[in-house]
Amino acid sequence: MYPRCCPICHRVLQDQNGLICPDCLKSLRPVEEPRCKKCGKSIEYEEEELCWDCQNRSHEFDEGRGIFPYDKVMRRSILKYKDGGRREYGDFYGKALLYYGRKELARWHPQAVLAVPIHPKKKRMRGFDQAEYLAEIVAEELKIPCLQGYVKKTKPTAAQKNLGASQRRKNLRDSFVGLPGDWKVSSLLIIDDVYTTGSTMDAVSLQARLHGVEKIYFLTVCVGKGN
Repeated sequence: MYPRCCPICHRVLQDQNGLICPDCLKSLRPVEEPRCKKCGKSIEYEEEELCWDCQNRSHEFDEGRGIFPYDKVMRRSILKYKDGGRREYGDFYGKALLYYGRKELARWHPQAVLAVPIHPKKKRMRGFDQAEYLAEIVAEELKIPCLQGYVKKTKPTAAQKNLGASQRRKNLRDSFVGLPGDWKVSSLLIIDDVYTTGSTMDAVSLQARLHGVEKIYFLTVCVGKGN
């Protein structure tokens, strides 16, 4: 009923079969090297290898990458995607994860894809699970299973964006639970929209570790800035 819009400038696409307008595609830049070897954040000096956060705190995942910097433009885009009814933006995000993350995906060889879940109440409010939408696109292209329902968010939590790193970890404590038993997956790819401190990714990764997953990787549409 509604025309498809560009996920960056939000204007109606002249080519309704396209996912992004040509001008925005030319201007959009993924996070390039040097990047943190652990979480993929942009870092100033390549010889450091790790961002400040990954130097000072261990993570439950093995490696990950966010495709675009979580700047003002992408923050607005993600907000419209999640809370503004622009579900079609996910089609572009999903393709971006596959295209810009293709080298990592070829190296990681994930056996299955898992989306960072949202609480059922929030899903009802939004009408969809934004990370699950992306995970399904990635899983279909890679021809591997999408593990829906393997991790559930059992209690609502305060918005992470207004909290510090330690507050985020406390906020997420015991908020996720994994499907009982051995998942029989040794290499897992976790999908989410944004990676900032890694608290959410760690909480979900921990559930995967507890259920037999040996290697855990992630891809997100956006990633915060490293130090």
